[in-house]
Amino acid sequence: MNTLLSLGHGYSAQALARRLIPQGWRIIGTTRDAGRAAEFRACGVDPLIWPVADLAPVLAEASHVLVSMAPGPGGDPVLDAHRQALMQAQLQWVGYLSTTGVYGDHQGGWVDEDTPLTPSTIRGHQRVAAEAEWRALGLPLHIFRLAGIYGPGRGPFEKVRNGTARRIVKPGQVFSRIHVEDIAQVLEASIRQPNPGAVYNLCDDDPAPPEDVLTHAAALLGLPPPPEEDWDSAEMTPMARSFYAESKRVRNDRIKDELGVRLIHPDYRSGLAALLAAGG
Repeated sequence: MNTLLSLGHGYSAQALARRLIPQGWRIIGTTRDAGRAAEFRACGVDPLIWPVADLAPVLAEASHVLVSMAPGPGGDPVLDAHRQALMQAQLQWVGYLSTTGVYGDHQGGWVDEDTPLTPSTIRGHQRVAAEAEWRALGLPLHIFRLAGIYGPGRGPFEKVRNGTARRIVKPGQVFSRIHVEDIAQVLEASIRQPNPGAVYNLCDDDPAPPEDVLTHAAALLGLPPPPEEDWDSAEMTPMARSFYAESKRVRNDRIKDELGVRLIHPDYRSGLAALLAAGG
């Protein structure tokens, strides 16, 4: 039996699990919340409460590992505690979910997987360091750099409906984004066609200003666009403001050319229409 150990079994990993479980895969998913164990079991996932004192016995059962845990100021939480066990594990495939934030700001220009890593945020620097640490282990590692994730439960419709959505306008600002189902299909395609050492950008075909997405979401609901606010004067949390520190368009040719992926939602219009059809 193929067994996936999902370290940080969150939104994207759960979408992958929904694809693999019907194919006979066993999924072991970590969570810090013991109260979610029953929820995991109901979805066919074997829960593992994190942190774990010794990961070696679980790794011995795993054929594949997906790492979704983010690094912090102290480093990578998995490697800090289980580096040696990972290096000794016999694994067919390891996937590490990173971020396109490692590329930094390109003032709206295009980047691909070969673009030098020049992050401009603390989180971006932490990701660059974590990618390097994972590479150094000598595992069959595949790095996936994710753009902004959206999907069921993570769409704009609720905020547009209740009037809390804001169109923050910063001239020239563009973001790339990716529907969670496309993340799952890329991960599955990589598992089927492993290429240790590969790096993939996960994003759709249409980088766009964030205010355009909200305007389109409102139009789908038959509502007026949310109020427009200038980025310079808008009240925003430091975290929210940091997302606007970088503007770039991310290329996704490699997932198509190497993995044969055909995006389910090649742009936000397709993705938002699907979300609304499914109940928003």
